[in-house]
Parts: sequence; C-alpha cells; structure tokens
Amino acid sequence: MQNRFASLFIAALLPLLLFRWFIPTPVGQLDFWLMWLLAMVVVGLPLLYAEIGLAHRSQKIPAKGIQELTREADTSTIWRSFVWLTVLLSLVVAGLSIDAVSANLLQATQELGLSLQVPDYALGVIMVIIAAMLSLLGGSTLVASLVLIAIAFVMAAVTNISSISLIMTEPSLGEWARAVTLALVSVGVGTGLFWFNNPLVSRDPNHSAEIGRNTREIATKTVLPIWLTQLVIGSVALIFTTGSFAPITTIVYAFGVLAASAFFMHYASAQIANIFQRFGIWIATAISMVLTILLVVIATPQSLAVLLVVVSVVSALVLAIFSGWQMKISHMRKSLNFSSEGVYNLWRVAIRILVPLLIIVAVAGWILS
Repeated sequence: MQNRFASLFIAALLPLLLFRWFIPTPVGQLDFWLMWLLAMVVVGLPLLYAEIGLAHRSQKIPAKGIQELTREADTSTIWRSFVWLTVLLSLVVAGLSIDAVSANLLQATQELGLSLQVPDYALGVIMVIIAAMLSLLGGSTLVASLVLIAIAFVMAAVTNISSISLIMTEPSLGEWARAVTLALVSVGVGTGLFWFNNPLVSRDPNHSAEIGRNTREIATKTVLPIWLTQLVIGSVALIFTTGSFAPITTIVYAFGVLAASAFFMHYASAQIANIFQRFGIWIATAISMVLTILLVVIATPQSLAVLLVVVSVVSALVLAIFSGWQMKISHMRKSLNFSSEGVYNLWRVAIRILVPLLIIVAVAGWILS
C-alpha cells in the first residue's frame, strides 16, 4: 500500500495505539495539552519534514536509501544505524501493543465467562506468531487495524465522555518530557514509516533516483496532511485513551492490535530483507517474530514503554543531526522544495538547533521525574 493514503492511515494509527502510555493523570490537564501542541509544532513538524526530505532525495526505502545518502554526503557509515533503529522501534511497538493487550484480553474473556487457561506471556507469544503470519500479507493489515481500533475507541467514548473534566495544573519539566514523547510518537519519529511508504520511494533496489529528482515534489504537500491527521487524531486520543474498555471493546481492540502488530512486523521484516538480501522475506519474518517474542516474554509493558521512549529519542536525534548537519544544504533544499528561501532557513535552524535542544531538555525531564 505504497500511496499517500497509507501515510495518513499510519498517522491516524500511531496516536490511537500508543498515547495511553504517556498521558498524565488526570487526562484533562490543559497545560499539558498546550505543551503537546507546542511540541508537535517545534519538534514533530521539523522532524517530519526531515524524514520526507530524505525520502524525496533517496527515492529508495530507508534500508537502501540511507546507504546512498551517506555516500552522497561523504559522511560516516555510523548514520546508517538509523535503519536498525527503525527496525527495533517498529518491533518494540508491536511487542508493547501485544504485551499490554494480552493481559486485558484474558481478563475480558473471564468476565464474559470464556476463561482461557493460559498465562499472559503465552497468549502474547501466540499473538506474536499470528501477527507474524499476517505480516506476510504485506501492508494490507494496516486498514483493518485502524478500523478495528477506531471502532474500539468509539465504543469506549460512549461510556467515558462524561467523566472528562478540564483543569489547569502547574507546568513542569516532567510534563514537557511527556509532551515531547507524545509528539515523537505522533510523528512516528525513528520508525521511518513515512519514508518507507512515500509515493516517490521505489521498492526496486536498482532504481535510480536521478530521473525522479527532476520532478521536484513539494514536501509540504505530503507533510501537512500527515501532520494535521496526527493533530486531529492525537486530540481524540488524548480525550479517550485513558478510559477503561468493556470486555467486548477489549476484544475488538485486541484484534486491531493484532493487525497493527502484523503491519509493524511486515515493515521490520522488509527492512531486514533489504539489508540482508540473501535472507528473503520468510527468513526476515522469522527473525522479526523471534525478536518480538523475546520482547514480549522478557519485558513488561512498562519496561517496553521506557524502551520505546529511549529508542524514539535516539532515532529523533540521529534523524535531526543527519538531515541538518550531515546532508548537503543544496540536496535538502531541493528535496524539500519550500516556497521561499526564508522558510527553508527557518526549518534548518529548527532541525539543527531547536529540535535537538528541546529533545535533550525532555530527556532531562524524564530523568528528574
């Protein structure tokens, strides 16, 4: 599903799937909402432009495109680690989602009188295996996951809307850390998903980007629909994601998580298969499955959420530094194709200085809190 709609579906899915881990209690804190909105503008938006710019420049999936970009920039191959961060982050998202929903699913079935006599981790492993098999269907599970999870949120909203109250609390560094984390999760920073699913990106490893670069696609036409979708769906997720799910709602949500995890595992497997071409998609899928099982069995949802934060932060910094400091100015200017030089300079200041600084401040907030 390599088209503009795939990026919009991903943009809608990520907040619904991941927001629950980083929203403070109570949920109706206006100061936190404003911080998240600010982080979406000053951190998320420049990083999204950076990822789309790299996609336009390379016109190959991240596993192949980053190799070409580092050669063009005549920079260290250490920046190619970004691809491994995308693989790890996508598998962490899959593992966290399955690990968290498996315990809720057991409780839901018990309330419905359908007791499953299996431990949490065993159900999680079974779900990972099913997700790995579904991942062989490619990106087709993305739409199913979004529909099922959206239905679960609508079902939950009916019972939880009356319990939400808006309050103003004292802003803190810890709140800023959570707001930045939500902005990174919203944008999908570090996953490379919007790069991978960009319409200009070719799956052909022998594809030459030189011809396509002459089209000078405007990055804003791709970035703004994605960002606005994240902003709208993120606002909905902020309101309803902390509400408790009824048993039926939990089951619907669990099927959505299963389909979403299949999509993330498909993405990770495709990257692995392109890094090690001798493996093929079947071996790459087996590797993704084993790694995800290890995450589900060894780690708790809380520890996986911490790992998600750490990998997201590292990936965001790598993306910001590489696109802002390592890429040639002329290459990024042509790839982004802004309407004016002033807008490009504003983005460049943000990606080189503001974004890394604010992320570091957020890290300090996490440590202190």
